[in-house]
Amino acid sequence: MTRKRSIFFALMLAAVAFIATAQTVTITYWQYYYESKVKLMDELIKNFEKANPGIKVEQVTFPYESYNQKVAASIPAGEGPDIINLFYGWLPTYVKAGYLAELPASEFSKDYFSKNFYPFVAESVQFGGKYYSVPTAVRSLALFWNKQLFKNAGLDPNNPPKTLEELQTYAKKLSKYDAKGNLIQAGLAMQPTGQGHNWIREVLFRQFGNVPYSADGRKVTYADTNGAAALKWYTDLITKDKVGYPNFATDDVTAFKSGKAAMNIDGSFRIATLNAVKDLEWGVAELPTYKGIKSNYASFWTHGIVAGTTGKKLDASIKFLKYITSPEVQQMWLEKVGELPATPALSEKFKSNPVISPFLRGLAYAHATAFVDEAGQRQILVDAVDEVYLKNVDPAVALKNAAKKEQTLIDDFWNN
Repeated sequence: MTRKRSIFFALMLAAVAFIATAQTVTITYWQYYYESKVKLMDELIKNFEKANPGIKVEQVTFPYESYNQKVAASIPAGEGPDIINLFYGWLPTYVKAGYLAELPASEFSKDYFSKNFYPFVAESVQFGGKYYSVPTAVRSLALFWNKQLFKNAGLDPNNPPKTLEELQTYAKKLSKYDAKGNLIQAGLAMQPTGQGHNWIREVLFRQFGNVPYSADGRKVTYADTNGAAALKWYTDLITKDKVGYPNFATDDVTAFKSGKAAMNIDGSFRIATLNAVKDLEWGVAELPTYKGIKSNYASFWTHGIVAGTTGKKLDASIKFLKYITSPEVQQMWLEKVGELPATPALSEKFKSNPVISPFLRGLAYAHATAFVDEAGQRQILVDAVDEVYLKNVDPAVALKNAAKKEQTLIDDFWNN
């Protein structure tokens, strides 16, 4: 009798386990590999699964360099994720390619975005009047400086440059060369493939009196005399002042981390990386102004639901999307990744933080570029710098070449 009872209970437990498994919904989340983000997402998934026992979330990551290729190969074949992380500048391309589903208006309305996010977020996550994604965090740019290198150069380690004129002067003083005249310490990292192209497009162009695009983003307007003056100022730092050059000491991040670059223009996402570097004394300041004009570049990574996600998977995806963009998670993201909360109200408590506050202040006058092909548009501006730096092309000519190429790219997107 006892043996029969044991068999009966074993069968009952197996049946219960089978039913529980059958009722569990599994969704997949994709993002590119960035260590601090991946670790935090693992933690968030555990918290979410604990609060939602009927849902399992699998995180899959890929190298940044191959991320879009993997998306293009997998989603059309029905082998992709249910929720995907993407750079905001890729959204038009993703929507046009049919990768993203429109977010349910009942959960993600215009009012939802206007109440909970910065205005540039609402403008950048919609296409054709429909919303397609929600961010957890946003970014802006700032000036990073190495306090020890400032001391070594006889500069006040607590007084970074506040204007472009001061930035140029400081960069010259902080640059070092060997006996043959080769740069061995960059006064200012000059990496257009990093944040340099964004600094030029949304900061320097505007500070020199230019507006880079028309209000609807469909016309390139940066190739005027003011835009040319801005590009010349930037490239003169490389060609004439020789305070830095592209790929010096591998790249701008490596150069700054290793103490081979005294200053760098970089994003708030770099905070966690630099905090992990021992014996590196660094500070953060708002971007230098020009003739009293302030400008900044705002960007963000955002989460969308993949087209074709339906039924219980869609319901689970909506729940997970709401969770990973919640105020609770936004605060964790700032603390563990370094990116700023996408909800303005959460930023108030960090306004006295000396590292975070310069980025927060920058958001007040930041612009998010209305990309249609972020990678293509980025490369065009990088190529313009290379034309000046490597081929000795006049900055005004290089800029006109860039504007013509970018206008063709934008026209092709909208015409097709």
